[in-house]
Amino acid sequence: MFDVAVIGSVNLDLVATTARLPGPGETVSGTAYAEHAGGKGLNQAVAAARTGAGVVMVGAVGDDEAGRRLRSIASHEGIDVSAIAVVSGSPTGRALITVDAGAENSIVVIPGANSYVRAGSVPDARVVIAQLEIPLDEVIAALRSARASGARTMLNPAPARPLPDELLELCDIIVPNEHELELIGGVESLLGRGVGAVVMTKGAAGATVTVRAGTFTTERHQPAFQVTPVDTTGAGDAFCGSLAARLAGGDELESAVRYAAAAGALATTVEGAVPSLPHAREVEILLAIDEPTRR
Repeated sequence: MFDVAVIGSVNLDLVATTARLPGPGETVSGTAYAEHAGGKGLNQAVAAARTGAGVVMVGAVGDDEAGRRLRSIASHEGIDVSAIAVVSGSPTGRALITVDAGAENSIVVIPGANSYVRAGSVPDARVVIAQLEIPLDEVIAALRSARASGARTMLNPAPARPLPDELLELCDIIVPNEHELELIGGVESLLGRGVGAVVMTKGAAGATVTVRAGTFTTERHQPAFQVTPVDTTGAGDAFCGSLAARLAGGDELESAVRYAAAAGALATTVEGAVPSLPHAREVEILLAIDEPTRR
């Protein structure tokens, strides 16, 4: 059995850095360009693996150089890639990312082979996490399979869209950011439709954990860790992947969220998605530095 199974997208990220993000119809000059492994699925799988979890990924890439490169990167990170399908006739997914001088970004995703992910049978794992960069029916099938096997289920609802009750009632934990949470109905709506816990990430404002137990609702706030950001790309995925890994390792939700908040903060200090995802030792150092402020 694996610690974490990740169901999601595998992309090649094409990253342009510029002083500011362009407005509609506007052209701006860039200052740098790079290509990185990415896709929310792959990002979260790498984040979980670097946290120390045994990870398997279910996804799809094209029969092209980008696909071969990305499978190789995942394998090098210790991720089981046997369930990453190679699709003929469709290119590996791409994400076009622009990052400004303030570390904010805008992203356009082209699904490519991610549209052909088939996830009806999920490898046995303690925690199964999915996102919304693959077909919605496959996300539902994956979480249904995970529930049937006794796994704990997580959903990162990005990119956000209206979600059916049949998906929400399969989610033990849902992890949206503030914008995504608004689009999918808000905390009370999600809890009322069957979600077990809502972990809302708020960037520099930290995270909020809301859990309903019977007729009672509890809410806890996790403050952000103080870092100097250079690129926010991948921060949410660092949070989600490390959260899944820590839960699979036996952490309580509140403790796992604290670890995830530290991982997400560190991810903003390095450019790119996969290159920014921290290893466990880096996160542990930040947690140790922060510990005196909690006493």
